[in-house]
Amino acid sequence: MTCNIPTMLTWLRILLIPVFVGVFYLPADLRSLASFPAHWVNVTATVIFAIAAFTDWLDGYLARKLNQTSAFGAFLDPVADKLMVAAALIVLVEFERVGAIIALIIIGREIAISALREWMAGEGHSSSVGVAMIGKIKTAVQMIAILFLLYWDSFSFANMGIVHTKVIGQILIAIAAFLTLLSMAYYLKAALPKIKAK
Repeated sequence: MTCNIPTMLTWLRILLIPVFVGVFYLPADLRSLASFPAHWVNVTATVIFAIAAFTDWLDGYLARKLNQTSAFGAFLDPVADKLMVAAALIVLVEFERVGAIIALIIIGREIAISALREWMAGEGHSSSVGVAMIGKIKTAVQMIAILFLLYWDSFSFANMGIVHTKVIGQILIAIAAFLTLLSMAYYLKAALPKIKAK
């Protein structure tokens, strides 16, 4: 197993998943003992998720910059991303911040496209379903939406007045779900000639 800085950052992202999920499930008596009100549960989870999301960009950047790319890193990185997003969405569904249908669309798409890429790679056509711009846009919108939904509180910002993060988050996650369907259609269309050939 390759062990380098990018891979270690990917492992860190995986290890942060139970940490940010666990923050939401601290026992009430432990929260009161630590003076940890509900607002700070949201803030802490948001910060941890933001750090994890940043490592997603950083490990890819360092892998290219330090020439430390590896087959194992290429496998582990998307697994970490999908685990992180799925864990966040499951928590958000449980706390009624995201609809189950939206979570199902996003998680289902990740499973379906991962399986498609695996099959295409086995057929020697992995480049046909490489990451496209629409996929990158979907991921960016999705990550920002999750951050807003984890925070879930309003705040004042400069001359904008009160910013309602729950409303912004729910609008963005709906947009992310729509982009999820579009990107899935894009990848399926790209793979269709190879599928028909079978």
